[in-house]
Amino acid sequence: MKALIESIITPLVDYPEDIVVTKTEEDTKIVYHLTVHGDDVGKIIGKNGRIAKSIRTVVYAAKNEGEKRIYLDIM
Repeated sequence: MKALIESIITPLVDYPEDIVVTKTEEDTKIVYHLTVHGDDVGKIIGKNGRIAKSIRTVVYAAKNEGEKRIYLDIM
């Protein structure tokens, strides 16, 4: 899942070397924390959050049946 998130984000940003994806696992969910360069945050969020919503939709759809719920936190 980390590779999927990085492959989606990399073409969108100016500083791909600053992409950091960390994973936190809890009892009922898995949270991926995405951190990008300060200048790239607006590109990841998009107008009215459209790009962020689209990225989250793709990530949530990639979850396998029976896995814990997945969340994507963009910082």
